[in-house]
Formats: sequence, structure tokens, C-alpha cells
Amino acid sequence: MGNKDYNEERYQKVRLGAWIGIIGNVLLAVIKGGVGFIANSRALVADAVHSASDVVGSIAVLVGVRAAKRPPDQDHPYGHGKAESVTAIIVAVLLFFVGLEIAFNAIEAFFEPIDVPKVVAIYAVFFSLVVKELMFRIKLHLGKKYNSEALVTDAWHHRSDAYSSAAALLGIGAAIIGGALDIQWLVYADPLAGVFVAVLILRMAWKLGSQSIHNTLDHVLHDEDTEEMRKKAAGVEGVEKIDEFLAREHGHYVIIDIKVAVDPKITVEEGHRIGKCVKEALVDDYVQDVRVHINPYEEPGG
Repeated sequence: MGNKDYNEERYQKVRLGAWIGIIGNVLLAVIKGGVGFIANSRALVADAVHSASDVVGSIAVLVGVRAAKRPPDQDHPYGHGKAESVTAIIVAVLLFFVGLEIAFNAIEAFFEPIDVPKVVAIYAVFFSLVVKELMFRIKLHLGKKYNSEALVTDAWHHRSDAYSSAAALLGIGAAIIGGALDIQWLVYADPLAGVFVAVLILRMAWKLGSQSIHNTLDHVLHDEDTEEMRKKAAGVEGVEKIDEFLAREHGHYVIIDIKVAVDPKITVEEGHRIGKCVKEALVDDYVQDVRVHINPYEEPGG
């Protein structure tokens, strides 16, 4: 598959993943928010807010992957691949503030009279768990297959929501049992679950944000990650030696800067041909561009 065809397929699949997230999260946010309000469950309302934040995250993925798809231009000669990393940072920051808001609301509940949640809240949480796990698996698969950092980040956002739903389930269940058995302190398991959900969200936001910030900075792949690439370049006819090899991650693709040594007696045209062959040997679905510099080969000790 050519690089252009792969990029188009990648865009369509990542776009599909983002739309799955938008539709699924709108559905879950409405159901959990409505049921949480009716059933007097702070944990379920907090979980609904988490799902609503995922909608914004999925929209950010759509915007980011569309920007990353644009070809290089005069202002961005290396392309727009880092747009997805920037998008992932936005999602992580959003997730962090959502976590803080949920934590504050849940803590406030400990200082107020509290109503026992209704049983219907448990059914809503079960439904959320199933849908969230399906969304996580689909988007993680697409994100890894098409090397989309933003989609992988959004997938883990769904997994954190599944964890929060599980915590909400425990809290709601304990609160209902506490109300039925007249164990007053157990009723506070519902807002306690809300606090636990918030901690999970904050932890996930920190982890994803740190990784995304790291990926926006120019850093080269380690030698063990580029061994096959080096072998391809060294195997090109006319290449005597690789003087320097730097492979930089640029969002979902890689850009290579390579210096190869060739026979100093060949013509400029022949040197250009060798450089072109090196580039053709290295460019694939993930290597977007190769910058080849030709050096004259010097015999050791010469």
C-alpha cells in the first residue's frame, strides 16, 4: 500500500473511532445523568459528567487527526503529525479538570444530608460498563493499528470511565444496602465512590498528559528501534558506510535524517542516485520522509 493510500485509510479509520466515541458518550451521558438525578446518586452523576467529557475528547481527536492529515506546506515542511499529540494533551488537561470538579462535588456531599440512591442506578451503571468496555477495545485496536496517539489516549479515557463506573457500582450498591439495613455510615459509600472515581480520573490524566507532552518534543528512536532501518540503508548499492542516522517521531509517523558515505570518485549524479535509492528503501507506511546527506567515504586511518 502506498504512503498516500495508507494515510487516507488511516484517516478514515481514526475518524470512525472518534465518531464511535462521540455517539456512545452522548448516549451514556444522557442516560447516566438522567438516571443519576432521578435516583439521587452523586456517583452516577459524576460518572455521567465523565462520559460527557469524553464527548469533547472525541471531538478533539477528530480535529487533531484532520489537521495531522494535511500535507507538508511552506510553514510546516515536516508536516502536521504533531497535531495529534497536541490534541492528546488537550484531552488530558480536560480530563484533569473534570477529575477535580468531581472530587469537589463528592467531598461536599459528606457535609450535607444524603438520600439513599434508587436501585435503577445500578442498572444504568451495568449498561455503562458494557458499552464503555466495547468502546475502549475498538478504539484501542484502531489506535494501535494506525499508530494514532490521540485515539489511543481517548481509548484509555474510556477505560478510566469504565473503572469509574465500577467504582460507582460499588458505592451505589453499598449505599442501597446501608439504607435498607439502616446503617447510616454506609449510605455515604455513594459520594465516597465519587471521590474514588475522581482520583482515578486525575491519575489517568497525569499519565496520558505526561506521555503526550513527551511525544511533542523532538526525540530520536533508540538504536534497537532503528536496527532494521539501518540495515535497509546499509544494503543499498553504493553505500560504503552510515555516518549518522537519526529517526525522529513526528506524531504518528517518523522522519529520518541520514548521512551516508559513498566512493569519493563517483559523479555528483551517481551520488544523487544513491541518495534517492536510500530514501526509497526507507520510506514506508510509518516513515514519512527521509533527508539524505552524501559524504565522501574515507578509508580508516586514511
